[in-house]
Amino acid sequence: MCSDERQATPLQALSAEVVACRACEVAGYLGHANPIRPGLIDEPRLLLVGQAPGPVTDRKGYHFAGPAGRFLDNWLDRAGFPAGYFREHVYLTSLTRCFPGKSPAGNGDRPPSRAEIALCRRFLEREFDLLQPKVVLLVGKMAIDAFLGQRPLTDTVGRSFPLDGRVYLPLPHASGVSRWLNAPANKALLEQALSELSRLRVELSL
Repeated sequence: MCSDERQATPLQALSAEVVACRACEVAGYLGHANPIRPGLIDEPRLLLVGQAPGPVTDRKGYHFAGPAGRFLDNWLDRAGFPAGYFREHVYLTSLTRCFPGKSPAGNGDRPPSRAEIALCRRFLEREFDLLQPKVVLLVGKMAIDAFLGQRPLTDTVGRSFPLDGRVYLPLPHASGVSRWLNAPANKALLEQALSELSRLRVELSL
């Protein structure tokens, strides 16, 4: 081995496994698997779980590459985090790692099935084990339901949930086409969520 070669870290090894995965393709859920490589950041301070990669992420190859990433970046700014924090210190992941494709009904992306989520769950569990996050941001109803059980967004957004030694903070789907945020009452819940995130930032030295 050359002197400048180094053994892969556990996160690097996991990243390679994610990229090599073809489980959903083999099972017939996807015509072509294109798992998104986890972003390897130096100092992950938050873990963020979304639903699934979208078409822009599928094309560019990194999580939240589309409009949702810009919204999330802005939300963290509003919660008092420094500029650039979203890409530098937030470990971005999702329930599934491949773009599920467009909805057959023609209204947005197809939500991943329970079977697809189950096939990817091992990756998510290992990320939690390796990173041991203090705070987990759950973005969108599918991610929230996966960890907190099924309930309306109005019952979760604006609150934080201590569970298993960490804090889960639900956020609505970060998309410019999300109709949920059109309602003034729901916008107020988002502001409550960002205020709670700001509190956690200070309290936990995030």
